[in-house]
Formats: sequence, structure tokens, C-alpha cells
Amino acid sequence: MPRMKNTSMRAKARAAVVAMTASVGLMAAVTPAHAAEYNVTDNCSVPWISCSEGDLWLLYNSKELAIQDGHYITSWAQFYGNVSDYWGTSQYQGSTLTTYRYVFNGNGNGAWQYVKNNAASVENCGVDNYRVYYNSGYGGTSQYFAHREPWGDCNLTNLISALKNENASQHFA
Repeated sequence: MPRMKNTSMRAKARAAVVAMTASVGLMAAVTPAHAAEYNVTDNCSVPWISCSEGDLWLLYNSKELAIQDGHYITSWAQFYGNVSDYWGTSQYQGSTLTTYRYVFNGNGNGAWQYVKNNAASVENCGVDNYRVYYNSGYGGTSQYFAHREPWGDCNLTNLISALKNENASQHFA
């Protein structure tokens, strides 16, 4: 008889270890990930985006209100390449979700406002052509912005009425 009790105790101990291991696994699965959020004025400041500097500038004000006496009096944000959502970009880095939100710089009107659905004009300072779109993911109404000529001035253009303060993404054109 004592042998049976001993075997029974071992089986119970194994079952308890299995149950404890399973519950620890479940607790690990439901533990929330950490989150980090940053505001940037240039998508080239995002660690997982490879570029040197933005060459398409979105300005908070229309071109008539953006520059005075040769100086910018409005805020702007710079972008390079395809940007599927002006709201920002996120990526998991281990168990931490890191998000970069795109905002206008602190230069003047519109300082630190989110870029998505807040731009009134665009300045293309690059050698690439772009399209700015109404929807995230390059959808809806769009407007074409030609590149600047080598050593030429940047092309500052107002967004069409359908895109003014209703702009969500950009793509190489």
C-alpha cells in the first residue's frame, strides 16, 4: 500500500508541475507589450526607414501664407519616398511597439500639429516626382508634383481643394 500512495503522490506532483507550467505560459501570452511613441518631422528620422533627408515638404499653410520676406513663417514636415500613412509608422522591436508620428516642425503656424489631413501646400525639393493622395495607402484623389530642375528652386504648390487639409499618403510618381 505505501507504494501506491507514493506513485499517486508523484503523479499528483507531475500534474501540478504541468498545470503550473501551462499557467505561466498563459500569463506570458497575455502580458501586454510595451509601447513607445515619438513625434518626428522627417520620415528619415525613423530608424527602420533608409534615406538621408526628406525632399518633399508638406507645409501647414498655403504658399501665400507660408513664406514672408524670403523666410518660412509656417511649419513643415519632410518626407522621402513612399509614405503610406501620414499618421505615422509602427514596428515591433522585441516586445515593444515603437510608433513614430509625423508632425509639423515648431517653426510657426501649425507647430507640432499632426501632418495627416493638415497640409495646405507642398514643396518638392527633390529630383523625384511625387503624388500626394487623399487616402492612406495611396488611394482616392491625388495631385502630381514635378521634381525640381538640377540646381533649381524647389517647386512650391498649393494643394488642390480636394486635398487641402485632406491628405494622407504620398508615392513616387
